[in-house]
Amino acid sequence: MKEYDEKLDSLERILNYRFNDKHLLFRALCHSSFTNEHGLPGQFSNERLEFLGDSVIELAVSNFLYSEYPDYTEGDLTKARALLVSRRSLAQIASSAGMGNFVLLGKGERISGGRRKQSILAGAFEALIGAVFLDSGFETAQDMVISFMRESLKKLSLRGLGDFKSELQEFAVKEFKCAPEYSVKYKGPAHSRTFYAKVSIAGFVFGPVEGSSRKEAEQGAARAALLELKHAIRKAGHGGEKRLRGGS
Repeated sequence: MKEYDEKLDSLERILNYRFNDKHLLFRALCHSSFTNEHGLPGQFSNERLEFLGDSVIELAVSNFLYSEYPDYTEGDLTKARALLVSRRSLAQIASSAGMGNFVLLGKGERISGGRRKQSILAGAFEALIGAVFLDSGFETAQDMVISFMRESLKKLSLRGLGDFKSELQEFAVKEFKCAPEYSVKYKGPAHSRTFYAKVSIAGFVFGPVEGSSRKEAEQGAARAALLELKHAIRKAGHGGEKRLRGGS
């Protein structure tokens, strides 16, 4: 254990979290190939913590999405959660945090590039969250999950989950008898532009919403318009344009 203390300390600094029981962190990093090679009991690998962390992550993300996206339907919430907790997404998070440098692997896995394998990276991240849950409880584990997913959540807010432009088109025609009109501006050089989209519907203007492409910005503006208009119509008693404008 002592020979790994420096490595564990480095990871704790990256996580901005100090374990009360550092053995939990050590076990979270132990891939089964490492425990097999060193003759350790099978339950000493990170697989049990991975099992626990998988459930903690799913609950943490579900709780966050439910609170932060009140206008998402059950289907929207399910799609969003699936995107955020996928093996690919978790592996990307682990890779960005440099966890591949800390995972303890057997010689065979090291030689075959195990530190870059999606399954190993995602499993290590799940095990890490399981370890934090046991060490400090759900709230701390949830805060860490959401902190790591900040960029993914930002993209989710900008792009949404579906074709919001088509949904807004149908909604605007039904409620206001007109089509949305988009205006887009951009900044930056051709190879690295940022786009800003606004959408106008019956005199209402929504945006600007930022995106890395025209399509992304317009989808974001459409989603923003849908959320605000649906909320306003609910408050007005589903009266459509006239009630939004104060008509009779």
